[in-house]
Amino acid sequence: MSQVFVVGAAGKVGRHLVRQLAERGHRVRALHRRAEQADALRADGAVPVCGDLQQLDAVGLAEMLAGSDVVVFSAGAGGKGGAGATRAIDGHALQVAVDAARRAGVQRFLLVSAFPEAGRGKPMSDTFEIYMQVKKQADVYLAASGLEWVILRPGTLSDAEGSGLVTAGPAIAYGEVPRADVAATLVALVERPGITRAIIELTAGTTPVGDALHYLAAQS
Repeated sequence: MSQVFVVGAAGKVGRHLVRQLAERGHRVRALHRRAEQADALRADGAVPVCGDLQQLDAVGLAEMLAGSDVVVFSAGAGGKGGAGATRAIDGHALQVAVDAARRAGVQRFLLVSAFPEAGRGKPMSDTFEIYMQVKKQADVYLAASGLEWVILRPGTLSDAEGSGLVTAGPAIAYGEVPRADVAATLVALVERPGITRAIIELTAGTTPVGDALHYLAAQS
């Protein structure tokens, strides 16, 4: 079983991820910002680690990451706080986390990014345009890091019950996907270190997560 450090553990995808990792027997350390989030994360099966992404530097975060096998970065501003928060969390904090992983000797890094077609065909605010730019810049930074990375680009996130059935690949048609199934895909990626340096788009579909990733592993 792996020691997994989840950045953004108190978020909607993060909570699903923590629970599913713990259920699979992985040891989970869960970064959260507010003290009152600790009890819920502990109940989910994680060891809570309190820290503010907007305040941490690579040295401080590296100390927290020490001993981890995998870092999963699922943090995001979520449209709150405007362009400044997006740049700080989705952009700068991701760079800090990548630098911290390298400093701590954690080679495997999974990033929840954004589907390239997100928002197409709909009026987009300036903030959303900035969000997509920041997400792409974050992807580029991770891909150039030298780490064993995977960039997961889910479609529109929903709170529908997870089915465990997805469509996954380097280029697929746009669609929705339950947050629970995004988490299930991340768990499967943690357990499949042979899938590396890959960009994977993800939507709801008809293929069990394990089978979808088995196909991708065969292509890597």
